[in-house]
Amino acid sequence: MNFLEKNGLKIFIFLFLTFFYSITAHTKTLLILGDSISAGYGIKESDNWVRLLETSVNSLGTKLNIVNSSVSGDTTIGGLSRIQSDLKEYKPDFVLIELGGNDGMRGYPIENIKSNLLQISDAVIEANAMPLIMQIRIPPNYGKRYVAAFESIYSQIAEEKNLVMLSFLLEKVALDENLMQRDGIHPNSKAQPIIANQVQEELLRIIK
Repeated sequence: MNFLEKNGLKIFIFLFLTFFYSITAHTKTLLILGDSISAGYGIKESDNWVRLLETSVNSLGTKLNIVNSSVSGDTTIGGLSRIQSDLKEYKPDFVLIELGGNDGMRGYPIENIKSNLLQISDAVIEANAMPLIMQIRIPPNYGKRYVAAFESIYSQIAEEKNLVMLSFLLEKVALDENLMQRDGIHPNSKAQPIIANQVQEELLRIIK
C-alpha cells in the first residue's frame, strides 16, 4: 500500500468514525414503563401511539430511541419489580412512568401506590436517568375521596422529587366514545395519533 492509499484509508476511517459518533452521541433513549394504554391493547403495534411518537420525533430531527416496556394489566408493584432489569438492559436517558391506573381501578391503598411510584422514581434517578411521571386518572365511580386522593399522588411525587409531570395520556380522547374501544377504558386506533401528538408536544420541551 503506497503513501496516498494509506492516507486515503486513514481519512476514510476518520470521517466514518466522526459521522458514526455524531449520530450516536445525539441519540437519546426513552424507556416507557406503562400498562395496557402504552402497550397498545386491542390495536396493531404499528398503530400504537408509542411507535407513532418515535417516528414523528425522529422525522423532526431529534434522535430518539423509544423502548416500550409496557405490559397490559400491569400495576405499580409490577413496574417496580422490573425497573432495575430494564435500567440495566436499556440504559435509558429518560423513563416515562405511566402506571397506577390498574392499581386505582382495583382499589389498592393510596399509600402503597405512592410508595411504589416513589421507589421507581428513585431507581431511575440512581441510574442517572430522568424520570417523567405521567398523571393518571380513574373513573369517578370509585368515590370522590378515593379518586381525589389517587389523582393527587402524581402531583405530590412530582413536587417532592422535583420531577416533570406529563398530562394524562387520555386527556383529549377519554370522553369521546368514537376514540375509545367498547370497554370504555382503552383508546382505539383513531385515538393513537392524538395521544402521540399530545405526548410529543410535552416531550420535545424536555429532551431537546
